[in-house]
Amino acid sequence: MPHRGGDGLAPGEDRFKPVVPWPHVEGVEVDLESIRRKNKAKNEQERHAGGDSQKDVMQRQYLTFKPQTFTYHDPVLRPGVLGNFEPKEPEPPGVVGGPGERAKPLVLGPEFKPAVQASIKEFGFNMVASDMISLDRSVNDLRQEECKYWHYDENLLTSSVVIVFHNEGWSTLMRTVHSVIKRTPRKYLAEIVLIDDFSNKEHLKEKLDEYIKSWNGLVKVFRNERREGLIQARSIGAQKAKLGQVLIYLDAHCEVAVNWYAPLVAPISKDRTICTVPLIDVINGNTYEIVPQGGGDEDGYARGAWDWSMLWKRVPLTPREKSLRKTKTEPYRSPAMAGGLFAIEREFFFELGLYDPGLQIWGGENFEISYKIWQCGGKLLFVPCSRVGHIYRLEGWQGNPPPIYVGSSPTLKNYVRVVEVWWDEYKDYFYASRPESKALPYGDISELKKFREDHNCKSFKWFMEEIAYDITSHYPLPPKNVEWGEIRGLETAYCIDSMGKTNGGFVELGPCHRMGGNQLFRINEANQLMQYDQCLTKGIDGSKVMIMHCNLNEFKEWQYFKNLHRFTHIPSGKCLDRSEVLHQVFISNCDSSKATQKWEMNNIHTV
Repeated sequence: MPHRGGDGLAPGEDRFKPVVPWPHVEGVEVDLESIRRKNKAKNEQERHAGGDSQKDVMQRQYLTFKPQTFTYHDPVLRPGVLGNFEPKEPEPPGVVGGPGERAKPLVLGPEFKPAVQASIKEFGFNMVASDMISLDRSVNDLRQEECKYWHYDENLLTSSVVIVFHNEGWSTLMRTVHSVIKRTPRKYLAEIVLIDDFSNKEHLKEKLDEYIKSWNGLVKVFRNERREGLIQARSIGAQKAKLGQVLIYLDAHCEVAVNWYAPLVAPISKDRTICTVPLIDVINGNTYEIVPQGGGDEDGYARGAWDWSMLWKRVPLTPREKSLRKTKTEPYRSPAMAGGLFAIEREFFFELGLYDPGLQIWGGENFEISYKIWQCGGKLLFVPCSRVGHIYRLEGWQGNPPPIYVGSSPTLKNYVRVVEVWWDEYKDYFYASRPESKALPYGDISELKKFREDHNCKSFKWFMEEIAYDITSHYPLPPKNVEWGEIRGLETAYCIDSMGKTNGGFVELGPCHRMGGNQLFRINEANQLMQYDQCLTKGIDGSKVMIMHCNLNEFKEWQYFKNLHRFTHIPSGKCLDRSEVLHQVFISNCDSSKATQKWEMNNIHTV
């Protein structure tokens, strides 16, 4: 790489010129098979040298966790006295007056639209704008003012930062790395470990290897020999990261904020069985503006939660949790984490067995590690004074399809494994919400069950009563299902389809595909006709049927008469009807002679 000056640019470079036309630079792919052959001998040598496989880790569990051996002084709040980890001067910009500095939005003109759309399709973000912004840009400070006056023990644990990526855009990945180096005191940053999960983009190969040499070994890259998926790649990252006492996981499109490190690691330094999570801010994937997440309490604080179909949720911080703290910026307990960003003592993570090795690609791992920590004697804390921005994928991204060997429905299979291991009798509520998963094969969980037994892990009932006590007030336990499956017009090939719409969109009639998803519905004993956490109800026009987010006290509007093949809308006394020509679903006056008012519900089992 050429030497780059203070503005992050090599001599002669046009300061804010994007790489266009897109994606002819980053879109270039490489032959992964030749790389695999080239590295095969090297990897064999590493295996023979005694590296631990994840199966070995699972089979060699500690029956009791190691005791705390590190003495650490609690953080002290001194109002008006700047904290010992706070920067004494405002952080310098990446480029003076440059785009995106201080996390201000960068809005591109219409002439960039084709290039922007192409980059979003390939990477999920506006990479054209990202490439205009310095990798060392300054960011805004979204913390509570009180955060600036905390003083921390300077004998904090050191950390390895682990970042997993697969076909990530260059500047979003490198800005993640740059932000960690720029805002982490060097004495605590043992290494940054990049795990390349079988990317096939040229810019993530030799170019990356050369670029990280400038950090003299601080940043390392390890490459998987096949696509492992985010979950198992993180476990591989734990095995490769050997220098830090703490593992800090970040997604490959983040920016850490000012003084993020000390608040995040301090609780772990005090108690090695604590796992911490920063407050996650939103980086706009189009403009790269950084703003707080919505929701939560009056301070924006929320606890991690789930509904009974295992969708991730956030709920406001409760008075009970607030009463456990002396100040509003102290860490607080959360039942679950979102999963991408967290810190955990390395040896403790290994004692927990890392992630369940049967979880594939992505999904459910955040709940698995959360339940394991809480039920087996640890704690999960959200840290208000540690903030990290995260870019969420934009609509129009083509996605990263799972490899063929994984098979279908990996995320749903993950959910089933998690509830079968950790939820005890509560798993029936999951199956009530996701009936199609009841017959799903989920593999061997005997080692995980043994782990629970060996560690005397607490029951899910204890967890729900003592830690996740507020979940049911937001997401009540679901009633039993009366029927579930596709809603097919009787003796036709047309089914009701949500078309992916939520929160006010109209359902439609489409060709039945027997794959569940947008055509999978359930009607429960509370007379709700549901899909995931959405209910069907009468639209504002009084006729069309729309789908809306609902809780258990809303939209109790439907009865299904199986023998009559009829759905009745209780408030109006009308019947569910359809037009196969217009592909519309609506309610109309009941007429037993109308074929378009006859329906059947057919079970669909996911495979």
